[in-house]
Amino acid sequence: MKTISTNRSFGGTQGVYEHDAQATKTPMRFSVYVPDAAKDARLPVVMFLSGLTCTEQNFTTKAGAQRAASEHGLILLAPDTSPRVEGVADDEDYDLGQGAGFYVNATEAPWSAHYRMYDYVTSELIDLVRTHFAADVDRLGVMGHSMGGHGALVVALKDPERFKSVSAFAPICHPSVVPWGKKAFAAYLGADEAAWRAYDACALIEGGARQSKILVDQGAADNFLADGQLRPEDLEAACAAAGQPLELHRREGYDHSYYFIAPFVDAHLAHHAAILKA
Repeated sequence: MKTISTNRSFGGTQGVYEHDAQATKTPMRFSVYVPDAAKDARLPVVMFLSGLTCTEQNFTTKAGAQRAASEHGLILLAPDTSPRVEGVADDEDYDLGQGAGFYVNATEAPWSAHYRMYDYVTSELIDLVRTHFAADVDRLGVMGHSMGGHGALVVALKDPERFKSVSAFAPICHPSVVPWGKKAFAAYLGADEAAWRAYDACALIEGGARQSKILVDQGAADNFLADGQLRPEDLEAACAAAGQPLELHRREGYDHSYYFIAPFVDAHLAHHAAILKA
């Protein structure tokens, strides 16, 4: 593992690292924030999955989450959104290929050679933070934004024994029925829409998947909400029908950017801390 950078922040250390990932068969970068409290005890971890076009840097540098993580005694982990080196399949559009991994294990060529982000974030990356940062990954939460909000909901619903807490900002709630998801799933998973349901939060809930509680914040002025890409109303309906606890906030005036995430990230980390440290 190669250290790219380290910086002091809010009584902790923010680092960025690179390693050769087995899941993607490429170098991958990720960031880890470790509060000083980790010197005396193994701390729980909250993983943040970013959205389309983003890298590990977006959440790390824009959300201002380090202060709350230090106060709550949480390690923050933020991976890149896809493999992105020369020779890895890509597309000219921003919503497919490099920067748009959708946190699935691709089964279709040419994507299947490297796009195995589900395995990467649910297994390999967790083992890394356990080994190199003495993290308590038995107390693990996940959160995300947009495409990463979709990823957070999916990995938490598919494996609630591993991911004990979950939250999302403006997630793609029902990817099987929206343009972003249809395009990505058709490319990565093929034409059989039955395979898409394994990576669709609404379908997973309809199929019996559960979490202790889902927290979602959605900006009411989000242009992608108006475009029908996010569909929080579908998640709300699926949770209501299934009896899945959901706390959904519609934030008036807020858009899809980190100007929306930053004001509410402390509340999300408090949500994770309450569950992970109970």
